[in-house]
Amino acid sequence: MTAQLDISANRQHRNYGRRTQAGRVLWWLCQPLFRLSPRPLWVWRIWLLRAFGAQVGQGVHIHPTVRVTMPWNLCLGDQAAVGDRAILYALGQISIGARATVSQNAHLCTGSHDHHDPARPLRKRPIVIDDDAWVCADAFVGPGVRIGAGAILGARAVAMHDVAPGKIGIGNPLLIRDPQ
Repeated sequence: MTAQLDISANRQHRNYGRRTQAGRVLWWLCQPLFRLSPRPLWVWRIWLLRAFGAQVGQGVHIHPTVRVTMPWNLCLGDQAAVGDRAILYALGQISIGARATVSQNAHLCTGSHDHHDPARPLRKRPIVIDDDAWVCADAFVGPGVRIGAGAILGARAVAMHDVAPGKIGIGNPLLIRDPQ
């Protein structure tokens, strides 16, 4: 028999300190400045992300409809691109390498809950998208996953484990293929 869930313990647990909570509120208040900026204003959005602690390289393109949860957990390499409506759920560190692309509607999620513990505490594990990798449209990258250099995670694929450099990951469950 499984242990009964302890929902009250989960709800009472504080996942973040006051400083992080204050940062989240300030970032939320600045969302209109990010989301309502015209598409060509890449520099403005980069400035906002950097003002909130993101590490952003040169020539980065991040669309105004991208949702970033905690920009201070975000690192974008030179010439990286993040497409329309992508979700960067950066409860933990997300690193997107140089020339890497995260396409429209992709979802990178660093947070989950420990299902072995009845209180289901929050767990944060980093995501790494290496240089020259491509996370295609509508793909999902789970906590602790690395998409290797030059690898491709296909459209609508779900990566709950790593995709090796130069490989192609497709589908759900994830199948790894060699490039043709």
